[in-house]
Amino acid sequence: MSAHDTVFNRAFGAFLFDMDGTVLNSIAAAERVWSAWAVRHGVDVETFLPTIHGARAIDTINRLNLPGVDAEAQAAFIAQAEIDDVEGIIEIPGAQAFLNSLPANRWAMVTSAPRDLALRRMAAAGISEPAMMVTAEDVTAGKPDPAGYRLAAKRLGLEASECLIFEDAAVGIQAAEAAGAALLVVTTTHHHPIETQHATMASYETLSVEVDADGKLRLETR
Repeated sequence: MSAHDTVFNRAFGAFLFDMDGTVLNSIAAAERVWSAWAVRHGVDVETFLPTIHGARAIDTINRLNLPGVDAEAQAAFIAQAEIDDVEGIIEIPGAQAFLNSLPANRWAMVTSAPRDLALRRMAAAGISEPAMMVTAEDVTAGKPDPAGYRLAAKRLGLEASECLIFEDAAVGIQAAEAAGAALLVVTTTHHHPIETQHATMASYETLSVEVDADGKLRLETR
């Protein structure tokens, strides 16, 4: 069975969505903030920027192992700088309409962003606040650890293996795989074709969802 078939030929208990790059595009804003931070800390911007996407700020900073840097304080600084700069943040085409078509208790947002930043970015992109959201503060281990996705599924009364995860970034894809969930990779913000064994999509405008008699979700193309 192909990756496409595993996503479109089965019913799911819920859909779990990453935020940045999956329902909204915040790449320009994030890279502005992180570029300035990297320059101040003597980090090579060109090699560093590709590593920031999908991960919690504190994990990104810890990974650099910079001497004398308080990772928690710097992560708080980054979060505030990103809250202050939401210029150019836009919805992934069709995302809000697709989310609106889902039963509110059958989906959740699972983001590496702190809650305040997540709400700020969603507001900037015109994405409504979800009924269920797991943010950076809710887990002790960020993506690629599956903790966030497992927690979201649990809060919805499900196992992660019963859910379909929508992701775009490498660490998020790894988290979804580790959670044992089915995966649909959103490619809208990718500059280069992605090599993946998972099903892919470029826009929500080609998708619709059917809710079956058991309340489960079936993804359809149109």
